[in-house]
Amino acid sequence: MSKRLWSVFTNDMEHCYFTGTPYCHRHHIFYGPYRSKSEEYGFVIPIACYLHENEADSVHGNPNQGLDLKLKQMAQQYFEEHYGTREEFIRIFGKNRL
Repeated sequence: MSKRLWSVFTNDMEHCYFTGTPYCHRHHIFYGPYRSKSEEYGFVIPIACYLHENEADSVHGNPNQGLDLKLKQMAQQYFEEHYGTREEFIRIFGKNRL
């Protein structure tokens, strides 16, 4: 059985958050060593496959810039409004993105 991913940003994990396309990937906003924390805090978002990878402006094609940075900033702002302080965010996710 696959893991049930959820998002603080949408209840619809079947359509891209930005385009509405039904053909999407579920992107962990904080990936690598922070992947499990993204799942724990709901920082997973459905995005069109071309926004996810293989394109120059995709989140994995342009890390920590453009759309990838925007998503990380959205997640940090949500964290600070709902979960804890900036210091706690930095402790959990490595650094300040705002």
